Amino acid sequence: MSDRKPYRHRFPLSVISYALWLYHRFPISQRDVQELLHERGIIVSHETLRQWNIKFDPLLTEELRHREPRRGSRWHLDEVCVLVAGVKHWLWRAVNEYGAVLDILLQPHRDTVAARSFFSRLLGEYDVPEVIHTDKLWSYGAAIRELPVLHAVEHVQVASTARCNNLVEQSHRATRRRERQHLTFKRRRRTQEFLALHARVSNLHQHTRTTVSAPTRRSNQTAALLLWREAMQRAT
Repeated sequence: MSDRKPYRHRFPLSVISYALWLYHRFPISQRDVQELLHERGIIVSHETLRQWNIKFDPLLTEELRHREPRRGSRWHLDEVCVLVAGVKHWLWRAVNEYGAVLDILLQPHRDTVAARSFFSRLLGEYDVPEVIHTDKLWSYGAAIRELPVLHAVEHVQVASTARCNNLVEQSHRATRRRERQHLTFKRRRRTQEFLALHARVSNLHQHTRTTVSAPTRRSNQTAALLLWREAMQRAT
């Protein structure tokens, strides 16, 4: 990675990129990142790390999203309760048939309007799917009926207790880990930005911890890191 300094930053791009990658790749805090950088002789304040995240998270999310393949003929949707500043919110998530996150949306409600907003957001980025899998929340069916483009799509409702929607339910686990790490989230906008990038980084490294052979896994890791560096260079 280039050692040039982004505009109005005193640290080179390689340091900023590495700090952000650590924070979003592993379940660690910004203070943990600060300590890891310190071990390498790089003195960065906690506030500087926070400002890097505020500035670059939305930019990196878009850059990584544009680099993902256009996939998703089968959507799996689910919503999970998340506390933001002590107030209950709902994190809506969609993954494809391979477990890759298509999108997330943090909303204060769990009703038809919220479900329709999430469907509209997905349809703005992806082709109409062949099948939509959801739990038995009635809001999904009501939202599908209100969107003519989805009328011909097969809607499969599954019982969450039967673990039929495991792809998306397992995808929530990383969010729960980060929620515990943050000791609950503080602001809705920052939570959306953080979790959106966290999902893209998870997609980026989706094939680096599987049961494939060691050479294939290392090749996948190398490709993921190169893609991250490209996205970081474009974001700055």
